[in-house]
Amino acid sequence: MKTTNFTKLNHLNDPIIHSSWEYATEPFLDFKNPINIEKIKKAFEFVESNLNKEYPIFIDKEYYVDKKILSINPGDTNQVIGIFQDATIELADKAVKYANEKFKTWAKLNVYDRVNIFRLAANILRKRRFEFIAWMVLEVGKNWTEADADVAEAIDYLEYYSNLMIDIHENPKKLLPFPGEVNYYYYLPLGVVVVIPPWNFPLAIPLGMTVAALITGNTVILKPAEDAPMMSYLLYELLIEAGVPEGVINYLPGTGEIVGDYLVKHPDIHMIAFTGSKEVGLLIHKNAANYPGRSHLKRVIAEMGGKNAIIVDEIYDEDFMNYAVNSVIASAFGFQGQKCSALSRLLLHKNIYDKFMNKLLENVSKIEIGLPKENKFLGPVINEQALNKIMNYIEIGKKQNKLVFGGKRYDYKYSGYYIEPTVFEDVKVNDVIAQEEIFGPVLAVMKYSDFDEAISIANSVEYGLTGAVFSQNRFNINKAKNEFYCGNLYINRKCTGAIVGVHPFGGFKFSGTNSKAGGPDYLLFFLNPKSVSEKIDF
Repeated sequence: MKTTNFTKLNHLNDPIIHSSWEYATEPFLDFKNPINIEKIKKAFEFVESNLNKEYPIFIDKEYYVDKKILSINPGDTNQVIGIFQDATIELADKAVKYANEKFKTWAKLNVYDRVNIFRLAANILRKRRFEFIAWMVLEVGKNWTEADADVAEAIDYLEYYSNLMIDIHENPKKLLPFPGEVNYYYYLPLGVVVVIPPWNFPLAIPLGMTVAALITGNTVILKPAEDAPMMSYLLYELLIEAGVPEGVINYLPGTGEIVGDYLVKHPDIHMIAFTGSKEVGLLIHKNAANYPGRSHLKRVIAEMGGKNAIIVDEIYDEDFMNYAVNSVIASAFGFQGQKCSALSRLLLHKNIYDKFMNKLLENVSKIEIGLPKENKFLGPVINEQALNKIMNYIEIGKKQNKLVFGGKRYDYKYSGYYIEPTVFEDVKVNDVIAQEEIFGPVLAVMKYSDFDEAISIANSVEYGLTGAVFSQNRFNINKAKNEFYCGNLYINRKCTGAIVGVHPFGGFKFSGTNSKAGGPDYLLFFLNPKSVSEKIDF
C-alpha cells in the first residue's frame, strides 16, 4: 500500500519546554520519571502501528519506482520499519533542476522569514519528541537515552543556527575606512547543496547539515543513509510542516554508488555536505574536485570518522579512578561504539594499569545487552555487513593481541546483529586494531611509561577527531592541550557527547575538513562572501 503520511501522535504532544530566542541547550529527558516511561511506551505503540508502510521520493511531487529499499530493525530483523524508493538517475537529475529553480526565490527570502521557519520546526520537534525517539530506537538500534540525545541535538541545531544566522545578518564584518568610498562585506548563498548523512545519528546530523544549508539561503537535496531512510523522511516531513517549500528541500532516497555518485559529479551542484566513512569521503572529495562541465568549484565539507584515544594518567584517588572507568565504558560502548567520536584506544599508565583494568573488566561484565526498545545499554550493530566487518577485526585481534573480554556474537532471543562488548590488551601501536577504524564495541588497551609516549601513541593514527585525557597533573594537561592532535579534546570527561554551541565538532587529518558543526563559523561554509566598494567622492 502506498502511504505518504500517517496520523501524528497528537495525544502525546507536550507543551513546549522552552521557546526563548536566547539559545540554551535542550534538556535531556529523565527516563526514571514514570510519566516519561509511559509516554515512550505509548510512542512505541503508535510507531509499531505504522510500520511496513511505503514512502515516496519527494521532488516537485511524489514519485514511486520499481526498485525499493527496506529499512529493517537491526535489533529484530523480522520487523520492517518502512519501504522506500531507490531513486533513479533521471529522478536525481530532476531534483537538481527543481532545486536550482527554487533557489531563485528561496535565496531572496528575508532572513527573518527563513529563521522563523526553523524556530517553528524546533517547537514542532519538541512536541513530537517521543515519537521521533521511538522511530529512531527501532530503525537504528539506539537505546532510549541515546535516541533522546540525538533528538535534543537536532533541536539545538535548529535553535543555534537560527540565532547564528541572525547574528551574521545583523552584525556584518567591519572593514577599514577608506577616503571617498563606502565599502560593504556580506554573504550570499551558494546554490544547490547535496546532503549525504550517516545512519548513526540519523536525525541530528542530517538535520544539522540540511538546516545549515537552508537557513543560509541554499536549496537541498537530501539523500538519506540507506540504513536510516525513515528518520530522514521524518526530517523532511518536519521541515515541510514548519514551512519550508517543496523543492527547496527534496527527499531522494537511493544508493550511494548510483544516486549519490551522480549527484556529487553533477555540474549544477554547488556543495556537498557529507558525514560517513573515510573511503567514501575521499572519493567524494576527489569527484567533486575533478569533474568537468561546470562553471564553479564545488565546496565539500566532510566528517569521516576517527580512531580516538583516551589517555589515563597516574591516578591514585579512588573516586576519580572510578569516574574515569565509567567514562571509558560510556565512550567505548555507548551505542555499540558506532560513533565517529567513540573511544577505540585506551592508553593506561603502567603504574595504574592493573588496578584500572580490574575495575574496567568488572564494569564491562555488568553491561546489559538486548533489545533497544527494552532500553538495554548495549544493542545491535546496524546491519549484517557491519557485524561481519567487526567480527573480522575481532578475529585479527585474537591473532595479534590478548582477548580479555567478549569477542563473540551475542546469542539473543531476537534475530538481530548483537556483538558482545570486546576488550583486548597487549595491543601495540602498529597492530591492526590499534590503527584501523572498527566502528563497533571493540576496545584496544595499551600500556605506556610516560606522558610523552602516550601523546606519541595517541597521534600515531591517520585520524584526528576526538580524544580525552584523565589527569590531575596540570603540566600533562597543558601538554595534551598543545600536542594531542585532534579536533575535539576533552579533559577529565568522556570523548563522546559533543553539545551544539558548546563543543564545535570536527576533526583533523583524515577525520575530515574540520568544519566544526555546531560552532560559530559553521554557517560560513554554506555562504559566499562578497565585497562591494562604492566610490562616493568623484
